[in-house]
Amino acid sequence: MNGFQIVFLWSDALIWLLLAAGLGLVWLVRRSPPLRAAWAKAAASHSGMGAATVLLAFVLLGWLDSLHYRPALPDVAGAPGEAGRYAIEVRSVLDALAEPLRVQTEKTYSAPLAIHLFVKESTELPGASVLRDFPRLRYGGAHLPAEATSWRGDVLTRAAWGAGGALMLWLALASWLCARQGGWAKVWRGDTATAWSAVLLSLGAIFLILGPMFALAGHYHVFGTDKVGQDVLYQVLKSVRTALIIGLVTTLVMLPLAVLLGIVAGYFRGWADDLIQYVYTVLNSIPSVLLIAAAVLMLQVLIDGHPQWFATAAERADLRLLALCFILGLTSWTGLCRLLRGETLKLRELEYIQAAQAFGVSSRRIISRHILPNVMHIVIIALVMDFSSLVLAEAVLSYVGIGVDPSMISFGTMINNARMELGREPVVWWSLAAAFGAMFILVLAANLFADAVRDAFDPRAA
Repeated sequence: MNGFQIVFLWSDALIWLLLAAGLGLVWLVRRSPPLRAAWAKAAASHSGMGAATVLLAFVLLGWLDSLHYRPALPDVAGAPGEAGRYAIEVRSVLDALAEPLRVQTEKTYSAPLAIHLFVKESTELPGASVLRDFPRLRYGGAHLPAEATSWRGDVLTRAAWGAGGALMLWLALASWLCARQGGWAKVWRGDTATAWSAVLLSLGAIFLILGPMFALAGHYHVFGTDKVGQDVLYQVLKSVRTALIIGLVTTLVMLPLAVLLGIVAGYFRGWADDLIQYVYTVLNSIPSVLLIAAAVLMLQVLIDGHPQWFATAAERADLRLLALCFILGLTSWTGLCRLLRGETLKLRELEYIQAAQAFGVSSRRIISRHILPNVMHIVIIALVMDFSSLVLAEAVLSYVGIGVDPSMISFGTMINNARMELGREPVVWWSLAAAFGAMFILVLAANLFADAVRDAFDPRAA
């Protein structure tokens, strides 16, 4: 390819692996009537489907940010052998779509939708006089005249056009969906097996938020800029992938350990149970933050000592991100393991398990055919509920300096960079508010979806 070179990071490979696992789960659900009935119950939940719609929007952002490439450098005229050169910087499809947000950096702070810097600067005037004033932004509101003061009208006009376009798109999508489901009345009365009305309401809210935002983003800094003049909206978009990787890849690491050790401890009991209990009791007795900090610092020493391992800075940051996922996974499997041990202890005493043992069925077959399918509801519930706690854990760890690489944008690094801004006068609040708001929406949607999944899979639920 002449224009770019495709780049695969390790985290990208794991994301594709997770997508393949999701497709495998869909195939398994379609073949299993009990699983199909449980997920149908979850799909009938209005709060669950609304939250799932929001989560899918975040997943789409993260997927776009996981398609990486290196752009080609311009050829130097008259220089032989210069073709096929690529930039060191690794970009993503999201970077290409949000190119104006990425490259249009200001000098320093600017408030949301402002056309002037947030701080005054001295300007020399003719006659050796000095004027201190808020200078105009280089990009924000650059389409307005230099003496423009009524920029609010332009903002409202563009926001209205964006909201109108979003409403038209939503109406077209809603009309198509309702036509497939038997009409508007049937969908909005809730007479469908899936809560499509909740999906449409969530999509409407997303479109009404993103429509005006996209209409304004090319002409203003919607969420303002930070200390170095970078657009805060761009940072929020880039932080989504980091949060999703922390939440999803960590579960991929902890799941085999928790399932294997929990079932082995509960089924075989004896010395295996004692050993596994001893291991997770010791891990739980060590403060997790100290354990994670020690592991991250040792890894950082290893990375700093071998710079030749990495062709780009993105590869270096990606390794630290994956290492953080593995460290979090190795320290967070104990809770699920304990739950599975207790459930397996109960299941092994049931009559059909005792009958299988009496007929000489192997332990491996009993575990795979009888134990594992009957504990999967606990696994699914725990993984969905742990996602939000892992996203919050990354923010806390990055805030204290032991999270992702400083060059990688995440909600934690945004909050860490914004803590000093709160001590300014006047306060620079928008970086912290944007990171907190986006993380709050992501975690709230994950929690609501977890509640719907728990109610659907919990056998004690009515």
